[in-house]
Amino acid sequence: MTETAPAATGHAEPPVPLRYHQLLRAGRPGAWRPVAGTVSLVAVMVVVVPLFWQLPFALWFLVRGEPVVAGMGRLIDLGDPTPAGLAYLNLTLASAIPVTWLLVRTVHGVRPRWLASVAPRIRWRWFATCLGLSLLALVATLLVSSFLPEVEQGTSMTGRLNDFTPTLRDFALVVLLLTPLQAAGEEYAFRGYLTQAFGGLFRHPAPAVLGPALLFALAHGAQSAPVFFDRFAFGVLAGLLVILTGGLEAGIAMHVTNNFLAFGVALAYGDMGSTLNPSGGSWWSLPVTLTQSLGYLVLVLLVARRRAVRTAAEPAELVASRGAV
Repeated sequence: MTETAPAATGHAEPPVPLRYHQLLRAGRPGAWRPVAGTVSLVAVMVVVVPLFWQLPFALWFLVRGEPVVAGMGRLIDLGDPTPAGLAYLNLTLASAIPVTWLLVRTVHGVRPRWLASVAPRIRWRWFATCLGLSLLALVATLLVSSFLPEVEQGTSMTGRLNDFTPTLRDFALVVLLLTPLQAAGEEYAFRGYLTQAFGGLFRHPAPAVLGPALLFALAHGAQSAPVFFDRFAFGVLAGLLVILTGGLEAGIAMHVTNNFLAFGVALAYGDMGSTLNPSGGSWWSLPVTLTQSLGYLVLVLLVARRRAVRTAAEPAELVASRGAV
């Protein structure tokens, strides 16, 4: 008896389950799409989104009777940031979430939920677990750093507790409310869309990890070699976690924890300007960085294996999500 070929659906169904970095391959064909999407992401985040968020702040200055031009100058001055300036920065970075959703839908024909994970959604229980594991890794990092020579972090510290002022209170509110969104926005851009874009262009997973990690480090502007390496290492670790766990949850959890720590220390003992623009730095930070990164990676992978965390999407799910089934 001869076998009959399955009915055509109008879409090429992926032959094997796809890992996170491969998901855009189930979208519309064309090697130009990841390139066009990457260029569009950079253009929108650098030009369109900042202008979009400057409008409500300009109106706020106008309503308060403050000079708009001077207020806007202070808003974008990250060397000496204000609470409004930090809020503006965080909102701009958080906007990467809807921007990447729009790109995968319009350019690739894939539903935005596939950016979160292979589930496809944010797996909130797994995210909460990763938050706890990131705190354990942070404790190990602090223990290791206590046995090393004093590490220069490239940030300014006063050595005493800062006075609690209205400005400090406003900074604390911005950090508490907007830092998780800012961290998630960066992860959706670099470990989400860019990881899938590089994964759509190259067969080997290495470019999907190293490419976004390099762009992540470069996106932070001028910096010393130790600070650059620290950010590049973070990007590599987060990229590995995305592929090995099938979603953004572990990367977002670690990013939120790191940013809360950095901003918290700045609010307590330093200043926000040096935290946003670190200079100097020391190679003695390398053991500290590796302890946190490798410790967190091992913890996450052990727990993920124990819980059988899903790391790939079935072809039928991807095709069905595009309306082909």
